[in-house]
Amino acid sequence: MSAHIPGSRNSVPVATPRLRVLVVDDERLARDELCYQLEQCADIEVVAQAGNGLDALAAVDSCQPELVFLDIQMPGLTGFEVARRLLDREPSRLALVFVTAFDQHAIEAFEINAVDYLLKPVDATRLEQALARARRRLAEEPAAQPVTDQLERIVKLIAGRQIRRDQVAVRAGDRFLLVQADEIIYASLVDESITIVTAQITGTANYRTLDEVQARLDPDVFWRVHRSHLVNINKIKEIVPWFSRNYILRMKDAKATEIPVSRSQTKRLREYLKL
Repeated sequence: MSAHIPGSRNSVPVATPRLRVLVVDDERLARDELCYQLEQCADIEVVAQAGNGLDALAAVDSCQPELVFLDIQMPGLTGFEVARRLLDREPSRLALVFVTAFDQHAIEAFEINAVDYLLKPVDATRLEQALARARRRLAEEPAAQPVTDQLERIVKLIAGRQIRRDQVAVRAGDRFLLVQADEIIYASLVDESITIVTAQITGTANYRTLDEVQARLDPDVFWRVHRSHLVNINKIKEIVPWFSRNYILRMKDAKATEIPVSRSQTKRLREYLKL
């Protein structure tokens, strides 16, 4: 894309500067899909990807993006926590767009605080709108009200408004069974599909990512202990010490499935269970 200098008979094309973008999402498939969509947009350069909050902060330092697409629910640092740290550094030179699987009741929290967001799965038209808003924001002076204050209100509003589902539809064979949320032992990303396991059944859910599953369950009960695993902490049978002071969780399903705990979640588990 190019522009022309007005007032000249022989206008000289001026290239629109490419917007440098960082994409942060702990789910590789979701990250790759968003990067693909961004590559189809004019004047966009995806300078880096990150799979967790700490890598995101490092990528900002090393790659100097102007716009960051931030997944909210990530193990370790959440998208909100990453945003707070980034905005504390240099808020006037960085635009943020949250990417979320939250339902419409929670989305209202973003809208009333004028903080941009994209709802998973990302719509191409909505993505173009978010990019246009980001360009305008980068060209403006910093807002009078700190964005960090808006983030705090969003977190509180989402906690108060989000509607949790008591049941999850699970496909087992050619049937869909309704499973009570508290019956779920764990959910895992397996071969690009979401597997749900209870004491009685193992099946697949029609969610595209673990983010979408997690957004509809109680966060105090269901922990994302690994980027590929979401567990019901009330359904842990045994905690097995592993290498480098990490742990393996042995679950209460019929197979006593062993699930690894990521390094970022090990500290939370130790503190919660007083290990």
